[in-house]
Amino acid sequence: MTKGELIAHIAHQYPHCTPEAVETMMNALLEQVATTLAQGERIELRGFGSFAVRERPARTGRNPRTGAAVAVAARRVPVFKAAKELRQRVEGRDGARGGGVLRSQGSEGEQPRATLAGQAESDA
Repeated sequence: MTKGELIAHIAHQYPHCTPEAVETMMNALLEQVATTLAQGERIELRGFGSFAVRERPARTGRNPRTGAAVAVAARRVPVFKAAKELRQRVEGRDGARGGGVLRSQGSEGEQPRATLAGQAESDA
């Protein structure tokens, strides 16, 4: 599911919100997450997961073509850890509620795309 598809789905699910308003809220949320992570802080969304910044130390890597040693600088990387509730919903062990359950769709040979449950039925 792309950001645009998610915005369209939320706007369809909540008719009192325009797609432009949903997009503004989503952009504000994502900007705040990025800003908070850039400051080295952690973000926890109960039942969904947590975002954090992890320090990767400098190391010596290898050039796969030549095998020569290459110095890889230390860096900070964002990481996400899913909450127990989200992991259980993805595994299907939870008595999942209809509104936010992810489902894949697509024909054979196509890369499946995640869609929110209920959208496929309402679009058909």
